[in-house]
Amino acid sequence: MTTAPHDIDDPDAPPEDGGIAHSRGSFFGRRKGHKLRIHQADLIGNLLPHLALDISTPAPERLTELFEGDISDVRLEIGFGGGEHLIAEAQAYPQIGFIGCEPYVNGMAKILTQIEAHNIGNIRLYAGDAAELLAWAPPQSLARIDLIHPDPWPKRRHWKRRFVQDATVGAMARIIRPDGEFRFVSDIDDYCAWTLAHLLRSPDFFWLAERAADWRQPWDGYTMTRYGRKAEREGRVAAYLRFRRAG
Repeated sequence: MTTAPHDIDDPDAPPEDGGIAHSRGSFFGRRKGHKLRIHQADLIGNLLPHLALDISTPAPERLTELFEGDISDVRLEIGFGGGEHLIAEAQAYPQIGFIGCEPYVNGMAKILTQIEAHNIGNIRLYAGDAAELLAWAPPQSLARIDLIHPDPWPKRRHWKRRFVQDATVGAMARIIRPDGEFRFVSDIDDYCAWTLAHLLRSPDFFWLAERAADWRQPWDGYTMTRYGRKAEREGRVAAYLRFRRAG
């Protein structure tokens, strides 16, 4: 399971335009998008290896060990797209370590450009399957997981490809510490209802909303992504769902 828009074995997906062969958490031929600029390709080849997680080796006892300096907590963003939200969070909270998961090379190139430009040291990256990353991480090792505007896989036969499933809710419950959070944003009503149904039937999470504004408005400090701004311009209203890990 990935959070990317198209799986390579999807009969309805457009053809791939090539990829970068890889092992150990970098690209494996699943990208689709514009050709990289020379500097972006250089960052993929030279900066990404220093930031990429290697899940073929055992995870450290504490994920804070992946980062230099005094890091108090670690958070994960799954499918960060262009990286606007992840970059803003990393800059706003330098004492927190951030892991970004994104299997598409263009998104990875964009965030590497921003990491280099702003000299950001508290981001680590994983360019593979988010489910594998969840399985690799130690228990109760994350303070929060964010899933922002994931691909909704609107066709019924593709619902099994959605990231939010009973199995992944269970995997998140294993690695989010008690009182940690899972946060979800989508402008697709069906996927919001799907996510609510899966999380509300889990004994490990409870929904934090008490009034309508709690899901109709972004939480404090939220950085709107380019996709989110486009959805607003086109009249689509997003829901902002927060779930706390039960203690």
